[in-house]
Amino acid sequence: MGSITTARPNIYQAKKGVDHDNSPLAGAAHGFDNYISNFKGFFRTRTRDCADQGARYLKGLVQAEKRNMERMAEAVPDADEQSLQHFLSSSPWDADAVIGKVAERSNEVLQDGEDRCLLIDETSFIKKGTHSVGVARQWSGTLGKVDNCQVGVFGVLGHGIHATPIDCRLYLPKSWVEDPERCERAGVPLDRIVLLRKQDLALEIVDTARQRGVSFSWVGCDGFYGKDPGFLRALDRRGEFFVADVHKDQMVWTEDPGLQIPPRTSSRGRPPEKPKARIPPIRVDKLADQAPSSAWQRVTVRETTKGDLVVDVLHKQVWLWDGEEPLPQQWHLIVRRELDGSKLKYTLSNFPADTPVEHLAYAQAQRYWVERAFQDAKQNCGLDDYQVRGWLGWHHHMALVMMAMEFMLEERLKNQAIYPLLTCADIVSLLRYFLPKRAVTEEEILRQMTIRHKKRQSAIDSARKLQTRRLAA
Repeated sequence: MGSITTARPNIYQAKKGVDHDNSPLAGAAHGFDNYISNFKGFFRTRTRDCADQGARYLKGLVQAEKRNMERMAEAVPDADEQSLQHFLSSSPWDADAVIGKVAERSNEVLQDGEDRCLLIDETSFIKKGTHSVGVARQWSGTLGKVDNCQVGVFGVLGHGIHATPIDCRLYLPKSWVEDPERCERAGVPLDRIVLLRKQDLALEIVDTARQRGVSFSWVGCDGFYGKDPGFLRALDRRGEFFVADVHKDQMVWTEDPGLQIPPRTSSRGRPPEKPKARIPPIRVDKLADQAPSSAWQRVTVRETTKGDLVVDVLHKQVWLWDGEEPLPQQWHLIVRRELDGSKLKYTLSNFPADTPVEHLAYAQAQRYWVERAFQDAKQNCGLDDYQVRGWLGWHHHMALVMMAMEFMLEERLKNQAIYPLLTCADIVSLLRYFLPKRAVTEEEILRQMTIRHKKRQSAIDSARKLQTRRLAA
């Protein structure tokens, strides 16, 4: 097998002789304030200006070790737990408008070109109770099993090693949609109390991104979305290129299936009307097993901190037919195999027929960055650390996390020539150092302790009253 290496610059080569004291990173806190000021108008309504609370919440997301309201209020000067809670749960500012601005800025700062993509994926948020909007026993990719959780479908704009979320949808399970009163208590808008699959939410994200003028060359998704023929064909009808993972039992034809209406074999009954394939299909894993060694091509798909990621790739033009459409679809099949043969990944794409194998393999490998984006958002920006139950609060929190993530993206891009290894965790460390902190005095420590004790006592009193009512019953 020959060796093909993608011609991409060394993204991990640091610049030498850097004056760190005078580097742009020294002004991280000032830059964060300037960034937040661009969004102030979105936090103003006709009767209330919540811009200051928005700034405090954003700073709390990066300054507090734990991103609950109490710890955020303890870390950020002039922050108040009750005010932050009202800002997140009840204030009527428009989360969708904020997310639209995040998408606009992401579109401006990420380098455009054939390598830019919109990655669709979901992530779950583990919950214990039953009141949080959308919570149910459902599949949690975070845990790898069915558990009590919420699920959000996200659109992540990516280019090379840089990726940031630009949109999201909260998935409402059937048990919620069939209980309008429960939805109403959680503040779900009437037009969203409808049963939408995660694939439907993903299509909404793609359409919204286009409406907002976001530029991307293809849509990437994992096997959950790729196994749905309706989803892939919906993207194809929209004129979107896709790179979609599929499961190993995906059926394909290696040549035109030759659809034809079978001849009538009996004088009884109605004559056949639906076409059938002339030849049988084959599973993609069986196709890969049968491929000769000469059919595999060695490709470098991307750089990593441990060296180039090199894999073997099998590429074939295949046909797919869902049994309903008048003509089969001819798409690419890309099979990626680790060099030790331990793992195979199967992917379909409707890229033009003459797309180079190197580009197909590169596009297939880009889904790695959506997982990294989720990891950064959870560990450094509090994506899964929120204390809200309602629809409004969930979307408010997600919009603010996306703001924080987009700021991280801008800082990494701005400083990549000097600090190519700059991470979200690095930026959070800088912000915690440079941003003003609440003064740690004896009076402040006692004040915080008193607040915590009042909350604990209130919880104790509530538990005792509930116990008394139960015993009396």
